[in-house]
Amino acid sequence: MKKLFLASIALLGLNANAQEENKGLEGTFWVAGQLAFSTTDNGVSETKSNTIVPVVGYFIAPTTTIGLGVGVINSTTTTNLGGATTDESSAVIIQPLVRKYWGIGGKFFFFGQASLPLTFGEDKLSSDKTSTVGLDVAPGFDFIVNKWMTVETSFSLINVTSTTRNPNVGDSTSDFSFNANPFDLNPGSRSVGGLRLGVKFLF
Repeated sequence: MKKLFLASIALLGLNANAQEENKGLEGTFWVAGQLAFSTTDNGVSETKSNTIVPVVGYFIAPTTTIGLGVGVINSTTTTNLGGATTDESSAVIIQPLVRKYWGIGGKFFFFGQASLPLTFGEDKLSSDKTSTVGLDVAPGFDFIVNKWMTVETSFSLINVTSTTRNPNVGDSTSDFSFNANPFDLNPGSRSVGGLRLGVKFLF
């Protein structure tokens, strides 16, 4: 009877471990985002821009996560002679996303991500306003470094964008764009379009 009792305890332990493994990252929060600063000088004018978009996510299932990014994009162009501002813009971006993972061996995972970036911008000099609604489908790879950090890379495979411009003077205009080519076809360049590389922190 004692042996039977011990065997039952062992089976319960194995079942609990199996359920824990099947749970994957379900219930785990993560943070990532985009942080970029750049300066471009063409000899006549200088453009400074910055992008700050933190992203917070949550695994709703063992291999499925949702996230939300909220941030700002700013750009200012000044002349090299006199320092007069010729262009200045600011935009707020809100980007919900969903991502699905598939294991490909060891700590490597392949994922597919769909995001819906919403951008609301304003030209600071003319007060013209621009709003953009997009759909971006991006595959990528994720490598688990340890229990609290991963390294990932992805690129834009399909991108659909609808933009509406509301000028301070005149009628509003809109346009629609669709891009399903992930490669830059310019001569001498075969870089993957929109290649992103970064880290994700788990907690």
